[in-house]
Amino acid sequence: MPMRNFNPVTASLRGTVLIDRSDLWKGKPVKGLTEGKNHTGGRNNHGHITSRFRGGGHKQSYRAIDFKRRKFGVPAVVQRLEYDPNRSAFIALIKYQDGELAYILAPQRLRAGDMVEAGERADIKPGNAKPLAAIPVGTIVHNIEMKAGAGGKIARAAGTYAQLVGKDSGWAQIKLMSGEVRLVRAECIASIGAVSNPDNMNQKIGKAGRSRWLGRMPHNRGVTMNPVDHPLGGGEGKSSGGRHPVSPWGQPAKGYKTRGNKRTDSMIVRRRKVGK
Repeated sequence: MPMRNFNPVTASLRGTVLIDRSDLWKGKPVKGLTEGKNHTGGRNNHGHITSRFRGGGHKQSYRAIDFKRRKFGVPAVVQRLEYDPNRSAFIALIKYQDGELAYILAPQRLRAGDMVEAGERADIKPGNAKPLAAIPVGTIVHNIEMKAGAGGKIARAAGTYAQLVGKDSGWAQIKLMSGEVRLVRAECIASIGAVSNPDNMNQKIGKAGRSRWLGRMPHNRGVTMNPVDHPLGGGEGKSSGGRHPVSPWGQPAKGYKTRGNKRTDSMIVRRRKVGK
């Protein structure tokens, strides 16, 4: 999708860069594939804030996305591409030959009228889904399952993808965008291509109000708070030196490793590249 630039006729439009969504469907989503969605405002079942700086935002309905792609051997036609407020990628409405409708993640270069299919014999083209065992080494894939039948979990955000770099003894090696190489069972399903909307990262919101539409509330820095509220708070003027950056609860920030998922350590062949 191309980007939209604006003439600075107002102060907030100066520097604003947004995604041009003029090619997307302008109507409502399919009602049978949507359900209501309640906003929590970052609060848990006790009403306590557990995720700070969330609240407000436009009302949204959830689109049920088919991450499993288990309808093998039945071709489907792409009806249209749609915006989804619940994710950064675009979604595609497909209609199977038996009349069933479904939403899938839209890959790049997928257009209305294209045919998509899932199964071992499907072609290697964007939008098709195949087991990793049936995909040639070197192929770009997205929406990759970590457990067979559990639905895609890896590479689902806008512009993301992974590359199949090897297969051996019932396992497939996939290289993620971070540089990490992981092992996944070869019978897991993956979709061909990279996820749509790669320019999502190049957007410039332009004004505070657009962040509020997205449900993001103002973020207060720790150094602007009082000592009772944050470890970095207090002092005269902008006195932020001499203290290591930490969270409000004292956990170090900026480089401190927090990963604790030892259960899947054996699935990581090569760690991601970590900057200094």
